[in-house]
Amino acid sequence: MRRAEPVRSPVRYQSWIVYLALATLGINPASGVTRELGFSRSVTSGLMQHFAATFAHASNRHLSDWQQLVRGLPAGQRGSVDPALLDAVNTFFNHVPYVSDLAHWGVDDYWASPAEMLASDGADCEDYSIAKYFTLKELGVPIERLRITYVKAVRLNQAHMVLAYYPAPNADPLILDNLQDGVRPASERADLIPVYSFNDEDVVLARPGQSGASAGSSSQIRLWRSLVNKLEKELRY
Repeated sequence: MRRAEPVRSPVRYQSWIVYLALATLGINPASGVTRELGFSRSVTSGLMQHFAATFAHASNRHLSDWQQLVRGLPAGQRGSVDPALLDAVNTFFNHVPYVSDLAHWGVDDYWASPAEMLASDGADCEDYSIAKYFTLKELGVPIERLRITYVKAVRLNQAHMVLAYYPAPNADPLILDNLQDGVRPASERADLIPVYSFNDEDVVLARPGQSGASAGSSSQIRLWRSLVNKLEKELRY
């Protein structure tokens, strides 16, 4: 059984909602993540050498496995994505050991890039969701079908993050979750209560029984901006 993640304080959990709902528009919106950012094919030998020097236990094999996975999977199309593709991506990243941010990075909250996650051989829920997002994006799945989703995990009584894939704009999304290898519809995940979701373009606050409320650009999320900056630096190796 995969270890549950540490409980985050209610104050911090609520502060995210307030922050997103009241975020000022003074922050210049990102123009969108460059296509190559976060992709397996952007991992160069120079980046692998960097990770080998950074992490004593760096596993370049995981990075190679990621590249082989992407090359071996059928590209997603504008039509319905084969559930087998979602299952393969979900299961691949779920094999990375769960490690809390505090134990892994020495800070309470850290969003690793997909390559950084694999090289360091550790992840928490945000890292799993981000890696799955960029991998499906690399496979050609339109970003409007993908939303990284911040939820409350009811049974664990803690904040959690998953990736949602929407077969159609108003369809019941399929949930890719590090706590479960099987991809299931959101309607079958009563244990997850959505709070907000985002992708490269925007943030949407969840409203039970109603359409989501736009909360502006994803560039307003500090950790997302930091992640994009990190992905840009990885391209320089």
